[in-house]
Amino acid sequence: MGNMFKTALLLGLLTAMLVLIGGAVGGRQGMMIAFIFALAMNFASYWFSDKIVLSMYRAHPIEESQAPGLHAMIRRLAQRAGIPMPRVYLIPVDTPNAFATGRNPEHAAVAVTEGIMRILNEDELEGVLAHELAHVKNRDVLISTVAATLAGAITYLAHMAQWAAFWGGGRSDDEEGGSPAAMILMAILAPIAAMLVQMAVSRAREYQADATGARLAGRTYGLAAALGKLHMASQAVPLQANPATAHLFIVNPLTGRSLMMLFSTHPPIEERIARLRSMRLGAA
Repeated sequence: MGNMFKTALLLGLLTAMLVLIGGAVGGRQGMMIAFIFALAMNFASYWFSDKIVLSMYRAHPIEESQAPGLHAMIRRLAQRAGIPMPRVYLIPVDTPNAFATGRNPEHAAVAVTEGIMRILNEDELEGVLAHELAHVKNRDVLISTVAATLAGAITYLAHMAQWAAFWGGGRSDDEEGGSPAAMILMAILAPIAAMLVQMAVSRAREYQADATGARLAGRTYGLAAALGKLHMASQAVPLQANPATAHLFIVNPLTGRSLMMLFSTHPPIEERIARLRSMRLGAA
């Protein structure tokens, strides 16, 4: 129930942001259009957000005949977690990373990059997959996927508001629409607010998924070693990822330079590794 409440709250907050952007651009009419758009986005993000995110990264299904070891590992971990076997996808990029998506355990998918299959050994890969299945088991995949979809839409509309302001799309302060200054402010604040919402639901769940994943794998050192490798690789060859979807990945796919670190959706990698190494394993 906690995650369902968080999901409803998130939908409400991001819907309000969309409506505010609509009001800044087009006054009452803009607010109504934005509200209708928000309702459509809420529906689409609940039912189709997994397909949207997978298509963003050109992920394609990988059959058991193509990767029998990968499928066997995921099936074993899913049985330990007490969840159905998720769909398995491959992302055609060299940067090593992975994420899970889907609205519930019955409609879950796990996506791994070609790079992660090359650089991790079996224990490390199992740790990563266990982490992703922990997200599914803990039922926090829906909220993270919804956040990715709606935050991306907010960022896009905010950019539209900014261009509308620059090209004279706003009205004077005493007319129905907002002023250009208000639209520029909205264009700046809305993406930041969307990132802050994602941050609020992401950092704690990463620690929880690390702990649950280590228990599912039966060891902590595989995931701890994998996090170190993935972090170094992402720093060297960052993934061309949409910032709105960065929180889905097991490690931050962005470079981490500049102001983006202020809005990082992931806890410090050193802290995650330290927590894993200090864990005492119990029941999953």
